[in-house]
Amino acid sequence: MSRPALRFCLPLLLALPPAAFAATAPDAAPDVATVAEATRERFDIPGIAVAIVKDGEVVLAEGFGLREAGKPAPVTADTRFAIASLTKAYTSAALSILADEGKLSLDDRVIDHLPWFQMSDPYVTREMRLRDLLTHRSGLALGAGDLLFWPTTTYDTREIVRRLRYVPLATSFRADYAYDNVLYAVAQLVIEEVSGQSYGDFLAARIFQPLGMADTVVNADHLPAGADVATGHAKFDFTDLRPVPPMTWSNNQAAGGIYSSVNDLTRWMRLQLAGGVIDTAADGSQRRLFSAERHRAMWEVVTPIRVPAEPAVPALAPALPQFAGYGEGWSISEYRGQKLVSHTGGWPGMVSRITLVPGLDLGVVVLTNQEVGAGFNTVTMEVLDHYLQAPDTDWVAAYAEAAAKSRGAADEKWDGHQRARDRDSRPSLPLSRYAATYRDPWYGDVVVSLEKKRLVMRFARTAQLVGELEHWQHDTFIVRWKDRALNADAFASFDLTPDGSVRELRMEAVSSLTDFSFDFHHLRLVPQR
Repeated sequence: MSRPALRFCLPLLLALPPAAFAATAPDAAPDVATVAEATRERFDIPGIAVAIVKDGEVVLAEGFGLREAGKPAPVTADTRFAIASLTKAYTSAALSILADEGKLSLDDRVIDHLPWFQMSDPYVTREMRLRDLLTHRSGLALGAGDLLFWPTTTYDTREIVRRLRYVPLATSFRADYAYDNVLYAVAQLVIEEVSGQSYGDFLAARIFQPLGMADTVVNADHLPAGADVATGHAKFDFTDLRPVPPMTWSNNQAAGGIYSSVNDLTRWMRLQLAGGVIDTAADGSQRRLFSAERHRAMWEVVTPIRVPAEPAVPALAPALPQFAGYGEGWSISEYRGQKLVSHTGGWPGMVSRITLVPGLDLGVVVLTNQEVGAGFNTVTMEVLDHYLQAPDTDWVAAYAEAAAKSRGAADEKWDGHQRARDRDSRPSLPLSRYAATYRDPWYGDVVVSLEKKRLVMRFARTAQLVGELEHWQHDTFIVRWKDRALNADAFASFDLTPDGSVRELRMEAVSSLTDFSFDFHHLRLVPQR
């Protein structure tokens, strides 16, 4: 999934001094190894893969560290990672290819292709265009509906899209930017409906094969046995680094389903920087994958994004852009006077970033197998500064400071909960009275049962969301998920009627570090009798 909010980990204590990253001449390859190894050590990242393209050539494609912590297999330029929301640009390109063929227009209404499609507001249903599916301005709240597929659920893509009619809107249509994944499932269905192919087959035939991206697949279940694949790692309970099992999004592939290597991604970056043109023969003949018009549209700001007045920490001031926005599957911003076209991706155990600088004919992609966004940022910023001949900045130290601040804010929030807690309080009801099947209009059923004198919660469609309820205070409990890699424990508060029966169950994540795709706070769970 790709996503703008990423979990940060508590950094290690040591950092290299700024002099270690002194800029070299832009005609020489940047010293990626130094910053990559410093980043791995500082942020406890087993492996990183990096590729750089400049002026149509591959300058660097290299791996650093290990595919899995404690095992000898190294990360190479051919190691495949989940690239999560970097997939969104491929979804945009797929729609553009179909638009060039006259099979659709990005100005088409969604209901022109999916007549049964509905949002919770009839006006939005009628006016939603294909472009709106890509640009995060639908009126949905941040991450709304993500629990329909994150973690992996048993819903299929069509049922996820059908359930959109029950997901409430948070703002007016096209009024504000709020990142979402669920509308990319709608885009997936449109691609499949118009092309007559599955999403994965369309990408393979129309993008991967023409570019020669032989190692790129959609979803982990299509990875060949014994392939060079990175293992994701998470800080269990935000502290203990361990491997996590691979996840697949067969029901929302278009939002973040691709696995790829940095070697393959150099081909994708060269295509983008060339405006949609690919070399197809030794004699230099070329062909277009998508038109120049569609390429420009993908890179134009559609939805403005507010830029913070101040950086997270002063050391990150140079990275604060003058403007930011979202195009068709791409983030658009600025760095030191240069336009950036980029995207980040977040996945269980892996995070990634791709950054294109059209004015320099430069692209850099960083893939990592740990859930810390600082890892891809430090390497990316070092590469950008090298080619811009920018002043030296110790990006490792800067992002470590930001990560520490984020962790400190989460700790302070938890301390506030502790201070407000009434430790002498007891549940208003016998535990058996809280046990019931609760139903949310868009997610479906969540079952609370009494097992061995303890309450247990199970999300009916999500195998990973099983946990015990630990009493917190009054009629509020904390759900401690059995899968400690999730880092998504949640408050569960039961609202009672005057007669002492449960009227509603509300939930919200305990920690501010929890990924926004655990959108528990959007659930309105009512007991079924």
